[in-house]
Amino acid sequence: MARLISGTATAERLMAGLATDVADFSRAHGMAPTLAAVLVGDDPASRIYVRRKIEQCRKVGLGSIEHRHGADCSEAELLALIDRLNRDPKVHGILVQLPLPPQIDSAKVLDAIDPMKDVDGFHPVNVGRLSTGTGGLIPCTPMGCMMLLQSELPELRGKSAVVIGKSNIVGKPVALLLLEQGCTVTVCNRHTVNLPDLCRQADIIVAAAGRAGLVRGDWVKPGAVIIDVGINRIVGPDGKGGIVGDVTAEEIGHAAAFTPVPGGVGPMTIACLLLNTLQAARALRAAPDIRISDAAYS
Repeated sequence: MARLISGTATAERLMAGLATDVADFSRAHGMAPTLAAVLVGDDPASRIYVRRKIEQCRKVGLGSIEHRHGADCSEAELLALIDRLNRDPKVHGILVQLPLPPQIDSAKVLDAIDPMKDVDGFHPVNVGRLSTGTGGLIPCTPMGCMMLLQSELPELRGKSAVVIGKSNIVGKPVALLLLEQGCTVTVCNRHTVNLPDLCRQADIIVAAAGRAGLVRGDWVKPGAVIIDVGINRIVGPDGKGGIVGDVTAEEIGHAAAFTPVPGGVGPMTIACLLLNTLQAARALRAAPDIRISDAAYS
């Protein structure tokens, strides 16, 4: 029977270590590492996400500042706020919750964030550093995927990995991180031919397509490890809603291990955001970077 890779348990261990390191930083510098979260508009899901991130900051002792703007906020107004946060020495991380209203160019806003405070890891400078293996802040969900994968497979060199999905937020960064660890990586998309056959040859499958139940049991070879990034809301025959991943979980008992949905990658995303905030604070204070392989967070 396939083992569950618990993102909830791994995130709890990570946050316990973070709480200790945040306290050490705060004592050494007379201030806590601080995250500024920016929310524009009235999207209910975005409000929930920001609230959860703020709550988790408090749990580990991080400072947090929330900036809320109405859906009529102008691009110029938002860019001016980003500029102030970039120049504020008391702010170490900046998070702009997506999506933004249509009058605002999301790419322009994300590009305006100081790369050293870009705790989402979306700035082109951080993307470039990731692609060249030269440091920078790593996107939170891909970092969480790698932590969960390495908890099951500490040695990744030589493994065959299939990444389903080529988004800038998950698919591409995960592929780069797997390449950095010595995997042979195939990145698949909606135009990929013979996707099931490619998956059947993989030691590792990272499913990030956003399509419920896409990966079926006969796509998975015995002993494979599966990281399911999908979060898909469905309504069952009884009319009740639920959340499922991109993998048909009840069909993969022959896999070695997999991440459940919910309770897999999701909890790791916020924990890695907090880790990035501490890393940004340390870098801004010219302290050594934290690497995702650091034994303190394994």
